[in-house]
Formats: sequence, C-alpha cells, structure tokens
Amino acid sequence: MKTKVLMVCLGNICRSPLAEGILQDKVDPEKVFVDSAGTGGYHIGKSPDPRSITVAHNHGLNIEKQRCRQFQKSDFEKFDVIYAMDRSNLNNILSLANTPEDAKKVKLLLAEVELPVIEVPDPYWDDNGFEKVFQLIDTACTSIAKKL
Repeated sequence: MKTKVLMVCLGNICRSPLAEGILQDKVDPEKVFVDSAGTGGYHIGKSPDPRSITVAHNHGLNIEKQRCRQFQKSDFEKFDVIYAMDRSNLNNILSLANTPEDAKKVKLLLAEVELPVIEVPDPYWDDNGFEKVFQLIDTACTSIAKKL
C-alpha cells in the first residue's frame, strides 16, 4: 500500500505545489503518493504561481499540470501524513481534525529537519523569496524521502 503525503499552504499556488513537486521527484511513485492543497479557497482550479513554476523549472521540475484545491476534512482519511508550511496553516488544519488520530497526522514541514527556521515563509509578496523557499522545502523533502 502506498504512503500518501499531503503538502498544505494557504492558497496552494506557491509553497505546497513546490513541496508536492519536490517530494514527488525524490520518492518512488509506486510506493508514495504526493498531493497538495491550500487551507484557503482563493485559487481553486488554477495553476501554481508562475514564479513557483519558474523556480521549479530552474531545478528541473515541472509543476505546470498541478491544479489548486482546498484542504477538505476528508483529506484526514485519505492521507497518512499532512505537512503544513507554517503555524497558521497547521492550526487551520488542526481545527478541522475530528479525532486525535487525525491531529497526529499533521506536522510542520520544517520540523523534519534541523534549520534555524521552523516555518516556510510565504513568498507571494516577495519575488525574490521563491528560491529561498525552494531550498527550505528541498532540504525537508530530502529528509522525508529518506524516511519513506
């Protein structure tokens, strides 16, 4: 049975699409399924932010076919691990948990690695922040992939 991992940020256009693409590139698709979602419903059905697409492309990844979707309560049933990009999204996800088992599935992405930061900053308002965000997510996903 595949391990199912969900990456979650606010709008599902910047950080979580990068996390989905990065982790997919590091794992065996026969063993691990990776998806992403946003806690907000601002961009449902849209492509990732062009800046995320560009930074992914610069690192040999294509995330253009991804489409934004909103996190649903049913995701607790579908996924084994749910990674939030920051505390705000972590709290939003946890507020939807029905059981302690649901809540145990939710973690901060950067809690998987030892870095001077614990949250992946939202690069939406900072054109220059996308490469830094890519590097943070890549570091965490490298560690996660080794465990899966």
